[in-house]
Amino acid sequence: MTHAWIQNLFCLALLLGAAVPLGAFMARVLEGERTFLHPLLRPVERGLYRAMGIREEEDMGWKAYGWSITLLKLVGLAAVFLLMRAQAALPFNPEHRAGVDAALSFNTAVSFITNTNWQAYGGEATLGYFVQMVGLAVQNFLSAATGIAVLAALIRGFARRSAKGLGNAWVDVVRSTLYILLPLSFVFALFLVSQGVIQNLSAYVRTAGGQVLAMGPVASQVAIKMLGTNGGGFFGANAAHPFENSSPLSNFIQTVSLLLIPAALCLSFGRMVKDRRQGWALLAAMTVLFTGSLAVCTWAEVKGNPALAVAGADQTSTARSAGGNMEGKELRFGPGPSALWATATTAASNGSVNAMHDSFTPLGGLVPLWLMQLGEVVFGGVGSGLYGMILFALVGVFVGGLMVGRTPEYLGKKVEAFEMKMAAIAILLPCATVLIGTAASVLSPAAVASVSNPGPHGFTQILYAWSSCANNNGSAFAGLAANTPFYNYGLAAAMLLGRFGVIWPVLALAGSLAGKKHTPAGAGTLPTHTPLFAGLLVGVVLLVGALTFIPALALGPVAEHLTSRSVR
Repeated sequence: MTHAWIQNLFCLALLLGAAVPLGAFMARVLEGERTFLHPLLRPVERGLYRAMGIREEEDMGWKAYGWSITLLKLVGLAAVFLLMRAQAALPFNPEHRAGVDAALSFNTAVSFITNTNWQAYGGEATLGYFVQMVGLAVQNFLSAATGIAVLAALIRGFARRSAKGLGNAWVDVVRSTLYILLPLSFVFALFLVSQGVIQNLSAYVRTAGGQVLAMGPVASQVAIKMLGTNGGGFFGANAAHPFENSSPLSNFIQTVSLLLIPAALCLSFGRMVKDRRQGWALLAAMTVLFTGSLAVCTWAEVKGNPALAVAGADQTSTARSAGGNMEGKELRFGPGPSALWATATTAASNGSVNAMHDSFTPLGGLVPLWLMQLGEVVFGGVGSGLYGMILFALVGVFVGGLMVGRTPEYLGKKVEAFEMKMAAIAILLPCATVLIGTAASVLSPAAVASVSNPGPHGFTQILYAWSSCANNNGSAFAGLAANTPFYNYGLAAAMLLGRFGVIWPVLALAGSLAGKKHTPAGAGTLPTHTPLFAGLLVGVVLLVGALTFIPALALGPVAEHLTSRSVR
């Protein structure tokens, strides 16, 4: 137990230490400044612009910016869908995988373009190498770059004064991919290979005993899967597979990597708005929410399964011998690192798993579910987590402004009716999608038939799936048979609403802010860089989540926890 808490603290310390230099570097990239990579990559960047017919100096309004992002996503959707359907005729398919049916192809394509990476299939049993590399891995880069680009546009909305443009969407996507995601992924992939993660194009290996060992270009995909907060696994077992997550060191560094860019972007934000304290305030609020969630999940999993005591087992001795709740967990990692991963992956919109969340204790499983339902703003996805937290910050300054009787202001821009409407839409649309989708599922016999466990746990499986897809996380409770027409199309719609239903209001908000004049801070201005405001921001996030989801949580993990402790 002590080892688990020490590892958690070390993870946070390493994360915050690495975020400082990376945040400064990314700010320079997004502002178009020269970096140490420019001698090597600037000619490549210029070549890409010429090939695509992009004018680097073009400044887009928020509508043009939004349509550019949408077009990029639509092209990606069509490309992945067609690649999966035509898989049987494609090269690098040593196991001769057949084309994937239309419903699953559509669901998967939507999943990867929205940075959700929900997988209703077994990776190595369904897809060949070509689709994995050219289809899914490419979208891992582009979906992460899209999140960074939209964040950059929002930051410019705060930084610019009486302006109409938010930058160039194509330039932001190219720079995010070329200078940030590709170099980090290259270095990280080399580390993973050094740890035993496989990287090849070989056919599957069949042993004399009849065992089949899946092969493939795994390390390169795992690197961007983690750094881009994508989460889609090359293998069906995701990061629980030893070829994808090979050692305790690999497990620990992968955990840090999935939080790294979201944390560093907070500090990039502070630099780009010319007030580094603002970035630290947002990062502090995220860290407080993450630390509290991690403490609860770790305590619940390390303590052990209360159902063992109900069954007459000696819970204390069982927990000691197994190290806690070991159901659904890898012996290589144990409950502590599994709880850390589960908390990090759902806080960061990553969605990868190194243990089956379906087998967590009721309270341990509640934490990942709750983190997703908060809107994926506790670090959150690359770019998307921070612009989601900024929306909550606007709600916080609006509430604070009402308390002191002044027009709310954030970073020198007045927060008025239009800004609040856009923030409300972006915050509440995913919440409504989760609740409506869950209600429709429990009323549909076809949807209920996919549940593997009756009662509160089965309800949690359904609630988890909709929470994961509507908030673009992608992790699953692993007990829901989701490869059905109802879930393939229904969850695809949730993923689209959860991504574009947030991106468009954020860009509209950015356009409105960019056109405003800067208002100097006065005596009645609420400071937004203080611990007081960070505390207010934490309270707003928790309040919105509580008012929206506590009734649903009471029907699922809370009811299961109470039942497991009382029924004998």
